[in-house]
Amino acid sequence: MGCGASSPAQAPPSGGGGGAPPQAAVAAQAYGDSRTIDSELERMREEEEGKIKMLLLGAGESGKSTIFKQMRLLYGTERSDDDLRMYGVVARSNIVVAVRKLCTHLRNLGLEEELDRESRENEDLEDGDHSAMTCRQAYDELMAYLVDNTAIASEMEGGVGTGEKDWVGQSPRAGLAANNDAKQFLAHHESIRILWQSNTMKQVWDKRSAINVIDSHKEYLNDIPRIASPDYKPTTQDVLIARVRTTQVVMERYRIDGIDFEMYDVGGQRSERRKWIDCFDQVTSVIFVAALSEYDQTLAEAKRTNRMVEALELFRSVCNNRAFANTSIMLFLNKRDIFAEKIMYSDIAAQRPFSDYAGPAKDFDHGVLYFIQKFKDCLIDDEFNDSFIHVTCATDTNNMEFVLDSTRTIIMTDNLKRSGFLGAD
Repeated sequence: MGCGASSPAQAPPSGGGGGAPPQAAVAAQAYGDSRTIDSELERMREEEEGKIKMLLLGAGESGKSTIFKQMRLLYGTERSDDDLRMYGVVARSNIVVAVRKLCTHLRNLGLEEELDRESRENEDLEDGDHSAMTCRQAYDELMAYLVDNTAIASEMEGGVGTGEKDWVGQSPRAGLAANNDAKQFLAHHESIRILWQSNTMKQVWDKRSAINVIDSHKEYLNDIPRIASPDYKPTTQDVLIARVRTTQVVMERYRIDGIDFEMYDVGGQRSERRKWIDCFDQVTSVIFVAALSEYDQTLAEAKRTNRMVEALELFRSVCNNRAFANTSIMLFLNKRDIFAEKIMYSDIAAQRPFSDYAGPAKDFDHGVLYFIQKFKDCLIDDEFNDSFIHVTCATDTNNMEFVLDSTRTIIMTDNLKRSGFLGAD
């Protein structure tokens, strides 16, 4: 019993003393296997040490996922048709989500009478198109079908309404809600177009900071006929501005100039941040993304909290976290294009958290420098190299190609310095 053999014993080798005893052969084999395993482990360790692990952090809707998509566009593989169909559904759904918020905001602002007046004025124009619906009629339709749900779904909501095959169709990957919204878009796209072109809606758009509409979705709203076409196939720009909330850690690998990179994208909403800790191990660089344009907006999940204040507090906690003591931290102040547009009508100093802003109103450079200093003030260690700060537009591929290339160089150089291969400055 015990350790005795459970199979028939092997006969001793014939021929006397020619060959190694079985025990020695097994030992030699085990030694060889051990060396092979050790060699493989050493190779894997070297690969892991040579890899650049980049972590995208920041508050929700700051543009992290757009930067993540730019990395794939610049260094990764092309999108498949299945990917593009998913983004087509998402783009149409994003439009409906924006229109719901804008229509509700129009009502809350008390601008329905203004919409009536504009409709009457357009009908009185001699050269006007009196066969088309008015902007008030378009608004009423959208409120009934998309906001108040007081209308019964029409038959045309099943497709493009012309019998033509829609290239995008439906995408299980986009989710049930997005697919349903995409159907609504196809049924009501003409009403959306008419209302969006009204002067009243332009007033609502200028006051959008109260409702957290995605600013870049203005590009979708300006291009309704193309997106509603049965032949619609999302462009690179459509993919970049498509909004899909990140609810899990997403990672992609790239090999650039012989160096392996791993980039991780995580959800920025408060409910998602508990997942960040799983990505902290052996991080080479953190790219912290904050939206410059959100100085006058509040969080979707906490209406009393200013988004820029949230970003500053989050940056403070990341920079002073012991897990990142030996990690390069880059700051991307994103959405510079929207910031440049917004400061023309939304004064920085008029926002209570930033009432200390003393620069001239409507001045891009002074505004940017003010917020850069706000982020620098979050640091316990004052040594934060200005080359680690970039003012970006994540939807601009040319801008991001330059920024990501210079960021890659800085990260690799800083990594070599921290490893002792390069001397400190």
